[in-house]
Amino acid sequence: MLVDSPPEQRAETAPAPPTRRAARAFGLLLSVLLLLLVALASIAIGAKALSLDQVWHGLFHDSGTYGDVVVDARLSRTVLGLLTGAALGLSGAVLQALTRNPLADPGLLGINAGASAAVVTAITFFGVTSLSGYVWFAFAGAAAVGALVWFLGGSRGATPVRLALAGTAVSAALYGYLQAVMITDGAALGRMRFWTVGSLASASDATIMQVLPFLAAGTVLALVLARPLNAVELGDDTARALGANLNRTRALAMLAAVVLSGAATAACGPIVFVGLMVPHVVRSFTGPDLRWILPYATVLAPVLLLGADVIGRVATRPAELQVGIVTAVIGGPVFIFLVRRRRTAQL
Repeated sequence: MLVDSPPEQRAETAPAPPTRRAARAFGLLLSVLLLLLVALASIAIGAKALSLDQVWHGLFHDSGTYGDVVVDARLSRTVLGLLTGAALGLSGAVLQALTRNPLADPGLLGINAGASAAVVTAITFFGVTSLSGYVWFAFAGAAAVGALVWFLGGSRGATPVRLALAGTAVSAALYGYLQAVMITDGAALGRMRFWTVGSLASASDATIMQVLPFLAAGTVLALVLARPLNAVELGDDTARALGANLNRTRALAMLAAVVLSGAATAACGPIVFVGLMVPHVVRSFTGPDLRWILPYATVLAPVLLLGADVIGRVATRPAELQVGIVTAVIGGPVFIFLVRRRRTAQL
């Protein structure tokens, strides 16, 4: 269901009073500090217990001890969580602005389905078994589906409704294909079962370097689009009156969302609720101005992702729950609560 902006938001975003700007800036600073604490917890806490001395030694020395090896693995996992969390938060915020739908996330436009279908194709028909191979197939699938949805949604004449309908239709078709292949190929089912739940456990320096250029480019593009997307959120007529180029803004926003969520999904698998819930919550205390929503989502989405990953590592020691499972368990009830709130439902 598409939800348009409320009447009180259908006006050009006016400069915030100095006190409100100061409060937003202070809140963003606190969010950065919270992110640092969660990142440190991600390095220090895990399925295998380490002392603080071992953690410190692993961070600043390289003697090859057991603790150093564990900390190195956790460091790569934390860095990947920071990058993909920021990408999911940004892509969700951009898609919610693009479709004027506060319930939008990368799954709405078929990006997750495209990545998953590409990975199962790579496993079944091309014999790809390594994560480094999955990354490129998943990213290519996400990009291809993003372009297809843009074309089916009307290309230069795309509207929020058309994009959402095209994304839903393409997703349904791809998930049907995905299930058919997995049912008929037991090997693909075994390999895909781990990837499709979303996980940071296979993080490595190679994976980070593969997706880093895409994440950096998508982040810059998304942040640059904050002001024109503010105009798009006000409706087509108002945006044109404000001088916004609707077709260019929508095309670039779609590109940014596909690059960000495609690269994140390629590296970790489809992780739900992060791109949907974080921008949704952020909007409730920043207001509708994307110049604040996007930076907040960039910082707080990794907080949620890394926090969920830490919970998954300690909840079932010595085993682990994948982060995609934890975000779904946490995100479902929280999101239902948010949707039932009157103010959130009106956004």
